[in-house]
Amino acid sequence: MNTSITGKQFELTEAIKDYANNAIDALSKYGLDIISSRLVLSADEKNGKKGFNAELALNLAHKNTIVIKQKDKDLYAAIDLTLERASKVLRREHDKVTTLKGKADEKDARSLIGSEPIDGIDEIVPTELELYKPQEIEEALEKLKNSDMQFYVFNDIDAKMRVIYKRTDGKFGLF
Repeated sequence: MNTSITGKQFELTEAIKDYANNAIDALSKYGLDIISSRLVLSADEKNGKKGFNAELALNLAHKNTIVIKQKDKDLYAAIDLTLERASKVLRREHDKVTTLKGKADEKDARSLIGSEPIDGIDEIVPTELELYKPQEIEEALEKLKNSDMQFYVFNDIDAKMRVIYKRTDGKFGLF
């Protein structure tokens, strides 16, 4: 990561540069591809009050540039507040990336459904429901008896979706 730390209207000491550099390097823990960072520290005096401005610009690969501005009376506090806000933004970006990656893994697992079983993943076979016309419970029971299915989903005469299933004791259940 390219890091640039500059001071406007005052001279930066080595201690300030080291402090800011270490804080910026800590942002790499989010695993995002930070190409460059630029921290501009400037002194600001308005109405006889001294203060400091800190502006941090982070260039991320394949993303927009993140710019964060912060003011404070103390220079170190301005740096800390700026980097704290940058940390929140990068954490959110990291969460987006990992969440999307996790959803992609689920999608890949779903695409494998119906193919050969994989260790740790139960085999799920999708089926089409025949919901063309309402059926009597007796009709659905006959269909289930004449097939090798464990359960049968149908719409009854009252337009309720019902499930009739084979029980282990040889009887049938109805939801």
